[in-house]
Parts: sequence; C-alpha cells; structure tokens
Amino acid sequence: MTDAEYVNIWMRPERPAYGPKPAYSRAQITDAAIRIADADGLEAATMRRIAAEIGTGAMSLYRYVPSRDDLVELIADRLQGEIDLEGVPSGDWRADLTRYADGVRGMWLRHPWIATVHRALPSYGPNQLLVIERVMGALDAHVSIDENLGLMSLLTGYVESAVREEIGWADEVRRSGLSEPEWMVRSAPRVEQLIKSGDYPIFAKIVAQARRPHQSRDEQFRHGLQRVLDCIDAAIGQHRPGGEAPRRAGEST
Repeated sequence: MTDAEYVNIWMRPERPAYGPKPAYSRAQITDAAIRIADADGLEAATMRRIAAEIGTGAMSLYRYVPSRDDLVELIADRLQGEIDLEGVPSGDWRADLTRYADGVRGMWLRHPWIATVHRALPSYGPNQLLVIERVMGALDAHVSIDENLGLMSLLTGYVESAVREEIGWADEVRRSGLSEPEWMVRSAPRVEQLIKSGDYPIFAKIVAQARRPHQSRDEQFRHGLQRVLDCIDAAIGQHRPGGEAPRRAGEST
C-alpha cells in the first residue's frame, strides 16, 4: 500500500452511511483476536482463526479490518483501554504516574505477547489519546510540553523494559522446567567457581551484598520506579521557583 492509498484505521468509518447494519463490529473482532492471542500467541490471531471464533468467513472480516497492521493497531489500542486512569490527573503527579506504571505492567503481564508488538509510530486511537491526555496531564502544570514528552518517554521506557525482562525471565524458567529457586541452586556451582577465581570482584560483590536478586518482582519493579520518579521530580525541581531541591521518594506534593 502506498502513502497515497493509506487511510488510518481510525479515519475509516466502521459502518457505511447507508445500507444494512453490519453483522459484526471492530470491537468483536478485536476482542476475539485478544482471546486467541492470550491462548496461543499473537501470531495465532489470523483472520481465519478470528472468523472461526466469531462464526463467519475470513474474507468478510476485511470489510471491517482491511489489513493485519490495522488489526494490530486495534488490539494495541484496546489493551491501552485496560489501564485504569479514572480520576487522573488527580493533582498528585507522583501517585498518578505510579498508578499508570502499575497499570501498564499489569496489562503486559496479563497479555505477555504484547512484548512482540512493534509499534514505532503512533496511530492515535481513542484509548491511546486518553492515556496521553490523562498521564501527560499529570505533569502539564509542572513542565513544558517538550520536557513532558521526554519524561513520559523515560517512564514508559523503564516500565516496558522492566516488564519485558520479567516476562522473558518467566519464559526462561518455564522452558527450563525449574522454579526460580531451583534454577538458582543449579547455577550455584558456576557462581562459586567465578567467585573463587578472584577475577570478577564486582560480580562477587553482587552475590555477597546485593539485595535486588532476593527481592520479589513487585519489589524490584517498585524500587526502579521510585528511582525514575525521583529523576522526574528533579526535572520538575528545575522548573520550580528558585530551583527547589527534588522531594524524596514517598513525599507528597
């Protein structure tokens, strides 16, 4: 499809202005695709499989969703709608961003296949726009719009990177057939060998002193999130009268 032929899925009317009412909706197709992806991965959510799920022919679905890229856009936007942002912005930007981060992580963990979706360019679906308005609205009174964009990129980058690692680790554990503690026990001889060699003092320090490997995934995520929010607070501090020092983690506005 050329640039001249491309029409954003959100600019395509879901139903014609005249004629019979459509038998299906984009929402039905999208929800069916998500159910299939949850069961068997995103690649399994083909038009043929979706059609069988809702009881129609595959070709008929292309009247509602013209392409695979359009389907992925609909799915991604639908999942953005699972993030509960009711009441955001609340006036407490730190609480708002924490809530958003928790919501994104929860959505990814419910649908881990979302990690395989690569969407470098936004399509501005309704749920994505709602997230933009509410989450960026939490910082709008504190920083310029360019600073806001950069800080949101910092936050989203941390959340997605952390959850991608969490999902990947869970997959590795599943493939190994071992629990996390069992995997650690199996790795112990190699770890001991490395420590005794004396060649890796930082690695030895991690093993002996680091708390992070012994924390739960929730604790690890929360610790990293607080550091990111501290960075955002420091940026906001530069815009406060007199360049006030950033607040410590947990302090209210």
